[in-house]
Amino acid sequence: MNLHFDMLWAAVLAVILPFVSVLTYWFWHRRRLVRLSRLGGEAALMRLAPAAARQAPIARGARMSIVLGLAMLAYAGPRWGTGTSVVRTQGIDVVLAIDASLSMLADDERPSRLERLKQDVRRFRAAAPGNRIALLAFAGRSYILTPLTSDQGAIELYLDNLDPSIVGQAGTALEPTIRQGVELLKAARGAAGRALVILSDGEAFDDRSAALAAAALARSAEISIVTVGYGTEAGTSIPVREGASIVAKRDNSGAIVITKYNPELLRAIAQAGGGEFIAATATDKGARIQQVLARLDSKQRDIQEGLSRPLRLAWLLLPALLLMLYDSWRADGGSLARIRRMLRLPVPVLLIAMLSRPAAAQSSADALAEFNAGRFARAAQLWRQQIAGGDVRPLTLFNLGTALLSADSLVSASEVLERAALSPDATIRQRALYNLGLTQLRRGLRPDNPDAARAISGAVAAYRALLLQRPQDAEARWNYELALRVKQQQGGGGGQNNQSNNNQQPQSRPQQPDNGGTMSRQQAEQLLAAASRDEKETQGKQKKGMRQDRPPGGKDW
Repeated sequence: MNLHFDMLWAAVLAVILPFVSVLTYWFWHRRRLVRLSRLGGEAALMRLAPAAARQAPIARGARMSIVLGLAMLAYAGPRWGTGTSVVRTQGIDVVLAIDASLSMLADDERPSRLERLKQDVRRFRAAAPGNRIALLAFAGRSYILTPLTSDQGAIELYLDNLDPSIVGQAGTALEPTIRQGVELLKAARGAAGRALVILSDGEAFDDRSAALAAAALARSAEISIVTVGYGTEAGTSIPVREGASIVAKRDNSGAIVITKYNPELLRAIAQAGGGEFIAATATDKGARIQQVLARLDSKQRDIQEGLSRPLRLAWLLLPALLLMLYDSWRADGGSLARIRRMLRLPVPVLLIAMLSRPAAAQSSADALAEFNAGRFARAAQLWRQQIAGGDVRPLTLFNLGTALLSADSLVSASEVLERAALSPDATIRQRALYNLGLTQLRRGLRPDNPDAARAISGAVAAYRALLLQRPQDAEARWNYELALRVKQQQGGGGGQNNQSNNNQQPQSRPQQPDNGGTMSRQQAEQLLAAASRDEKETQGKQKKGMRQDRPPGGKDW
């Protein structure tokens, strides 16, 4: 059970105090008998004091000793097991766009620009724990690592594993990064303030005017842009690994690359976006970011957090309170007959309440039966009714999202499954991530979807999050590879035109002991074959001189 006490001395005292209480009661009773003996002989005492008054209060002494021990144990702060806690907090929605290009490996900031950036992000999160945060990594392209979430564990996981290898295309491009961050914030619901924080050395090689235009669009959407600089204007070389050695990065001509901090571009983007620029020379940039964002309107929200060994006071205080009430009842002349008379009315009410409890369980069983019968819309309706009745367990959210996915209501399914993916329960969280990936993959494969590229990116992010938690999942690896290939075939562009794949959609199931919903290998092979054909066409275009994966400005750092 992994029992732990916040104050071990109080737990030891809780064992000693009941014995002290028993001795105190015994001593008090002996003193009382001595005082009664002074009133006269045995015959006089029989007339003056009933026999009960001369008996030792063993039962009451035992009750009060137990109450004292339980109260002291509660004061000791007992903790065991795991649980959840709902914390009410204030915050805004923030997208952190992190420069993960090779230039961020430069060591003109110790230990490197990227590591210093991670330290500042952690300080910012510590200063504003109520914010919902999304991580966006960018180099030649930008990728969503996490949606807007209050799950600090997921953010920390991605932050720890962030390096230039996580972004497929080298170089640095700010314009697509700003646009993707703005789209992510526009999709967020609620009245909280919204901000895009770009953390970079400012050495970008795409079109400057396009980046400024994207920042101006963010300002018109009431999204503030804050830019944070890293590096030095004098610059330094970029250390890269070649085999077992570390060498300086060289360009195509063989010259050593010197990467330099560009504050002018970052300042211009912040001005165009109606935000502020934090220079690389500023100290404690994490706190500075929070000060800048503090003027935005925050929103009150409830966050469910997983707790390791939560405080278990109710298990001790409740029986102590009941014992005290019973002792007061007995001291006031109470009897079992009086209790039975008083319970004549509450007992039927209690029975009604007890008999009504299985209704929710029956509703859940009915929903599962409807799903297994193929009536997905009806199953989703029943699970919605459970949630409307106050059942907001992650398991219920997962089942609702899976039913919506099976009913082909993909937009609603993705919203519900994103909430279920924040569950503190590892099994539900992982299966929700899997079905979220399926949902986004199916959305991305629809030929009439203008947001197909974003949906495929969401599928990649969901499967990546799942594989970081459960790397042995062969089906997730297979689907992750599929999503990556489709994303490469799309080239980061618009819709996907897989007309032959419309009837080859992944299937999923609600929470089951053996399976969380998988795509069959035959279905995946058919989709991969279509993606492979498109990839061959793309390679043919490249041979004709159409290079689609060229870094911005031809520079790969």
